[in-house]
Amino acid sequence: MERSTADPDARWLAAVMHTAFFLLLGSSLARFLIRHPGEPRTPWIIALSVSLALLYVLGPTVGARPTAPRRLIWLSLVVAVWVVIVILAPSFAWCAVPLFYTGLRTLPPRAALFLVAVLTAFVVVAQLKLAGGFDPILLFAPPAWAAVAAAVFLYMQRQAARQRELIDDLIRTRRELAATERREGTLAERQRLSMEIHDTLAQGLSSQQMLLQAADRVWDTDPAKARTHVRTAESITELGLAEARRFVHDLAPADLADGGGLAEALRGLADRESGAGLTVRFHAEGGPVPLPDRVSSALLRIAQGALANVREHADATTAALTLTLLDDQVVLDIADDGRGFTPPPATGTTAGVRGHGLPAIRARAHQLGGTLTIESAPGEGAVLSVSIPLEAQ
Repeated sequence: MERSTADPDARWLAAVMHTAFFLLLGSSLARFLIRHPGEPRTPWIIALSVSLALLYVLGPTVGARPTAPRRLIWLSLVVAVWVVIVILAPSFAWCAVPLFYTGLRTLPPRAALFLVAVLTAFVVVAQLKLAGGFDPILLFAPPAWAAVAAAVFLYMQRQAARQRELIDDLIRTRRELAATERREGTLAERQRLSMEIHDTLAQGLSSQQMLLQAADRVWDTDPAKARTHVRTAESITELGLAEARRFVHDLAPADLADGGGLAEALRGLADRESGAGLTVRFHAEGGPVPLPDRVSSALLRIAQGALANVREHADATTAALTLTLLDDQVVLDIADDGRGFTPPPATGTTAGVRGHGLPAIRARAHQLGGTLTIESAPGEGAVLSVSIPLEAQ
């Protein structure tokens, strides 16, 4: 009889109403047989009672949808048989109580309220007939009880509908949120891969190009120097190949794979970047402080990206890497004596900044809860300072 057979509360309520119906039907029949033994209408009352019970039992077999035509026909037959039996024996009027529930569950609200009103009118007439005269409680109590029961039932039904809508909205919102998180994760991963490629493979290819161009310029006039440039380009190629393999494997910097730590990796980076008109020095300050792998990797990538910018854009002759290890933070400074530039706003925007260098550096610092400070002016070189707190790592 219920709309949702999967709802345990609905099944429990339906079981209670079905049990109540058969108890009321059986007690009404027993009362009639006790009060009116041997009457000519007794066979009709028994036959109608059996017919009403059989019709009620057939209810679950006519379809689960409340608005199905077969179910409406079934409800009409049940009500019609009940009306006939109440006319013959008014004591059967109280079987209307479970029928209220069935009508409210089966019909639209207006039709269900009309059915409840009709059933209530029959109950009032039947009880007044049994009382043999006017009784205010019998006249007003059944309508009041029916009104309260119908109002509570319809209210609970509407509340359940609102809850279902809310649950549907929550499920839809959760799906949209999951899709948004997947998109954001994809974009973040693309940005990370872009920064990794810029700071490793792109930088190596740029250095190789510059070295090979320099070797080409002095190939005839200074073969020894040209071969030196070629050998340096070859070493950068080997490192780039190692970076590419590491990049495919786990995206960890190849310089950190030998276990020498960030300081040794930065020292090796400074040695490789020195030459072809640029001298890079490295200096470390502070005691040995163990750094998380992701901090070491990010700072090495930042140094690689910053030196790539120095070589490509700054027209500098000297650059310096300074690593300062403190108890609560690690600071990396990259300074050069190049032509400088006008720093972008300190709000984190990168409008007007060419390429991926500074945006990538700023993004890496922010991912670790750190800050990027830029001090520069046209013609006065530049100093980039990245500070990463260690307590939050």
